Amino acid sequence: EVQLVESGGGLVQAGGSLRLSCAVSGFTFDRYQVGWFRQAPGKEREGVSCLSSRDGSAYYTDSVKGRFTISSDNAKNTVYLQMNSLKPEDTAIYYCAASSTDYGSWWLKRTFMDYWGKGTPVTVSS
Repeated sequence: EVQLVESGGGLVQAGGSLRLSCAVSGFTFDRYQVGWFRQAPGKEREGVSCLSSRDGSAYYTDSVKGRFTISSDNAKNTVYLQMNSLKPEDTAIYYCAASSTDYGSWWLKRTFMDYWGKGTPVTVSS
């Protein structure tokens, strides 16, 4: 059974940090492109960051560049999202996702993924 289980969300003040984790099971982790989406209240889901399965390149949406860092631990089948300098506009449900095809940076623009987690909420207070 495939599972993507997110953790690490919570309530933080503006300027603070959180580290999200996504533990993956049920498929060969390093053969999938994995990353994070988020959906804020009343807004469409958007791609935040992802890792290429081909060369490990990291991609970010413009609004989080310089503040968020994505990484992975293949031995633990886990992908992380370190979020620093958080802003109220980062408030959203954050979802881990994976695709068997590597789309490079276009992964962030896709709406279909092979697998999704159930999400973890992040609330940034001003």
